[in-house]
This record gives sequence, C-alpha cells and structure tokens, in this order.
Amino acid sequence: MKTASALKVGAAQFSSRTGDVDANFDSHLSWIEQGRQAGIDLLVLPELSLTGHYGPDRLLEAAMPRHDPRLEALAQAAGPMAVTVGFIEEGPAAQFYNSTAILADGAVAHLHRKINLPTYGKLEEGKHYAAGRFVETCEIAPPWNAGLLICADVWNPALAHLAFLHGATLLVCPVSSGVEAVGADFDNPGGWALTCRFYAMMYGAPVIMVNRTGAERDLHFWGGSRIIDPFGREIAVAGDGEELITATLDYEAVRRARHLLPTVRDSNVELVLRENTRLAGTLGVPDFIRNQ
Repeated sequence: MKTASALKVGAAQFSSRTGDVDANFDSHLSWIEQGRQAGIDLLVLPELSLTGHYGPDRLLEAAMPRHDPRLEALAQAAGPMAVTVGFIEEGPAAQFYNSTAILADGAVAHLHRKINLPTYGKLEEGKHYAAGRFVETCEIAPPWNAGLLICADVWNPALAHLAFLHGATLLVCPVSSGVEAVGADFDNPGGWALTCRFYAMMYGAPVIMVNRTGAERDLHFWGGSRIIDPFGREIAVAGDGEELITATLDYEAVRRARHLLPTVRDSNVELVLRENTRLAGTLGVPDFIRNQ
C-alpha cells in the first residue's frame, strides 16, 4: 500500500432513485469517473447512495450481500481510488443493515454497519435494520486511517471518540439528512456544520461529510457536503444541488493540530471503561436513573 502525506479527497452529493439499485449503479459509475478524472484518492458518496433514503420501501429487492458483483464492479471501476458506497446489506440469516463499504483495490476493503438507528421525527430505521456492533478504522494510505460513521452515528459522541481511540486520522461521514427529518425546531444544516467542525477541532483530524440532494416522499435533502481541516476550518462546502467538491489534506496539519490539542493522548481509557462498567451494573446505576 502506498503512503501519502498529502491526500486528495472528494465528496460527491447527488440524489438517488428509491430502491432502484441498477439505475443508481449507473450514476455511481459516472461519479466515480469524475473522481478519477479529478485525481482523487478517496471519494465519499452519501449514505444509502445505491438505494435512496427510503430504500426499505423495496427492501427485499434492494438488499445485497457485501460481496455482490455490483459492488465489485464499482470497486474495479474506481481503480486505485478508494470510494465509499452506501447500500442495504443483507447479512447472514436474512439480517438487514444500513451499511457503507469502502471499496479499494478492486474489492470491499472495509464495511461499517450503522450503529445508531434513529427512531425519532420522520426517521424509523429501527423498523427495518439491525444495528451494527463495531467501530473500526480502515487504512486508506498510511498515515491516513479513516474512521467511518454513518449519519446518526456521528450524533453519538461516544462512537466518534471510539473511532479516534482506534487510531483514526480522518473522519468520514456519509449522511442522508433531510431538512424535516428531526422536526421544525431542529436546524439540521446548522447542526451538521457545527458538529463536523467540533469533531475536527477536538480531535485534530479532517472531517469529510457528504449529504445527498433532491427529495424523497416527505423529505427534502439540503446537500451542504463539506470538507474540514484538522483545525476545524471549512476548506470546501457544497451548495444544495448535485456537486463534487474536493480538497487536498496535509498530514503535517494533523501533526500540528494534535500537538497543540492532544485530545487522543489525554483520553483516560481506563477511567471510561471503569465508569461504563459501573453504570452497566445494577449497583452502579445512578440514582437519577434508578429512581425513575
């Protein structure tokens, strides 16, 4: 595997046809070709990019195993470029997951199953998907190690913290965020902008967030994909239409940021483990929870 102090990354935001994997496959080939023409090393596509947000409407038709030939064909088309693809994964024993794969070197190099399945507002993922159980990282090109979290995973700070403790030097966040998803009083675009900048600055790591565009049923997707440097500064931000944004990341900036604010170094893993274990035990349940 090659090493790369500089990494050119891209975020492609676009709409997907609900449950129509074959039609969406063709659009993926087009975005992958654009990425290759732009000389991108890592191309990030939205959550459920192959199925659309409401892919569960046609779940049994749209689901595919992680070794589906269409994923392998996209990996072949990407060539030396790594690319993330969102899809409904059918796992063992007919369990279905909201998954994102990192395709590299002609194969599936990494798979993340969404852990935090939202069941609030207009979101009802818990009805359709089993929850993932692991937070892992994927080596893109040393020293770049991607932590991959899907949409609502990022809204559980413990999951992001785990990704960085596992050695992530880059956070990749494919999302499918509609303006109306949570509720009228919740600013989804503003919330994502703030959250991505927070993680980048707190952990000294670039963040790539890619949203989709268009509309499905009762949701309107606002785009707003962004690439943020390890000091929390936005390097590239997309509008609300179909678009490919790019930026070149410099690992020396990660080194400087982590030297100035050593969040990962100062994480007290033993204390967190002890307190979580205590909270999980009957005797360790805090009074404010036990007395409810």
